[in-house]
Amino acid sequence: MMIDTHCHLDAAEFDGDRREVHAAALAAGVSTLVVPAVAVAGFAKTQQTVAQYAGCAAAYGIHPLYVMQAVPGDLATLRQWLAAESPVAVGEIGLDHYVSGLDPQRQEFFFVEQLKLARDFDLPVLLHVRRAVDPILKQLRRFRVRGGIAHAFNGSRQQADIFIELGFALGFGGAMTFSGSTRIRALAAELPLESIVLETDAPDIPPAWLNGGRNEPAELPAIADVLAGLRGMTRAAVVAATTANARRVLPGI
Repeated sequence: MMIDTHCHLDAAEFDGDRREVHAAALAAGVSTLVVPAVAVAGFAKTQQTVAQYAGCAAAYGIHPLYVMQAVPGDLATLRQWLAAESPVAVGEIGLDHYVSGLDPQRQEFFFVEQLKLARDFDLPVLLHVRRAVDPILKQLRRFRVRGGIAHAFNGSRQQADIFIELGFALGFGGAMTFSGSTRIRALAAELPLESIVLETDAPDIPPAWLNGGRNEPAELPAIADVLAGLRGMTRAAVVAATTANARRVLPGI
């Protein structure tokens, strides 16, 4: 059975057929879905989703793309949810230096404050690291947490090694399936297997064969096949290793 370590099953894109999407994932052998929230306004929907669908586990956090709408009081709300809900992680949190129009100082403020909350609750974190790996590593050195996952990793081998030293696994998913994603594919092939976990980021980051269509957690076995091919392994070996890795870095699942 497989673990999708990053799946937004609570997203609006699934409002019309969430039950069918979940059933298809289970039928494909994806037994566990980690569902990270992205904003305080969505915490209740995340909670309802994981309560309703078997094998789902919640993480709560404020995504960097949503910090412009957030207020400092949201951090107190997040603390309350972490205390009451016992999630598997704080997330999705981090920095995004790719999308224009985001205040980097505001992003950093919310990121640091959420790292402090993760430290206070001894929880791992699910990190959004787009075009911001070095600034994130800087803060992780300052505010040590119990590791977690660098979601949709696309940094250098040196940066990957630092994440691993800090107790993190690296998430690989749809981007790895494109032949032109040479750096991601090289990392997937060469990094220590014990540092890799699988994810879909559904409904986002669809694999190559979906031609930009909506991603779903049922795609995870085919994503595992790509990783197996890159490493010269069987799917069974990849699944066994990445499942063990996910349980190590997210012990609450």
